Amino acid sequence: MVEVVVARLGIDSASGGYVVILRERAGHRVLPIWIGQPEALSIAEQLNQIRRERPLTHDLCKALITGLGGTLRRVTITRVEKNTYFAELQIAGPGGVVEVDARPSDSIAIALRLSAPIYAQASLLAELDGDDDEAPDLPATPPEGELTSDQLKAYLERLRPEDFGKFSP
Repeated sequence: MVEVVVARLGIDSASGGYVVILRERAGHRVLPIWIGQPEALSIAEQLNQIRRERPLTHDLCKALITGLGGTLRRVTITRVEKNTYFAELQIAGPGGVVEVDARPSDSIAIALRLSAPIYAQASLLAELDGDDDEAPDLPATPPEGELTSDQLKAYLERLRPEDFGKFSP
């Protein structure tokens, strides 16, 4: 397993889908995962420290884990089958450690809220193609600071595929 961090978040102009790009913490390999709009917005809101008046689903998951005396030890992106990625939440609680099957997008959103590390199976990571050793310098958060949900969505929609580096799904 390789520890990864959220490096980029945006929209794939070819498919119109949202993409979260994980990058190996101590290297340059990446793992792009196409995700849904609600999960993309939830991840972006957490990255930008935007707080809603009422908790969203990922905030509820955080409250359930901590409220029941648990801690999120780690998130692991374990495999891909037929273009579907699988992940597990490793939760330690009073009764021991439990591994919970989850979508990677939800797992990432929850891990960010609980400051838990994210790991991926090494075989899922890919080197960036091209001349650069690293992905281009695109901030993971918009430069304007705190944004409304509509402003954040507009920011994500302006991102271009070349902002992510060169890779294929």
